[in-house]
Amino acid sequence: MSDIKVEGFKASEILAALAQVFENYSDEEKKSQIKKTNGIFELRVKNAEGKEAVWTIDLKATGSVYKGEPKQKANVAIILSDDTFQQLAEGKLDGQKAFMTGKLKTKGNMMFATKLDGVLKSAKAKAKL
Repeated sequence: MSDIKVEGFKASEILAALAQVFENYSDEEKKSQIKKTNGIFELRVKNAEGKEAVWTIDLKATGSVYKGEPKQKANVAIILSDDTFQQLAEGKLDGQKAFMTGKLKTKGNMMFATKLDGVLKSAKAKAKL
């Protein structure tokens, strides 16, 4: 699972924990999450040094999180800073508010991007992110 982590990115810790939650889901839970979300998020995260890392949350086919570009076309690409992602994951920042204030940008299906909040919240309930 450590192949998800990227040095210098707080987001990588959160996404590694999210991947762990997905791995620990029973088949029922995984199918339910895939059915509920039915799509792929591409996360483009920039850290304080200006480096960018890309992760994919696949809740269309595999119910997994991995480092790198999506293997299938993503429903939405979400572009944000490392700090913004951390605040979203911790529930300190609302995704729509982040979008409205320019802290988060999307490419693709903007309405689908709103499902990320739900994915993070359900995973946070399962494991203390």
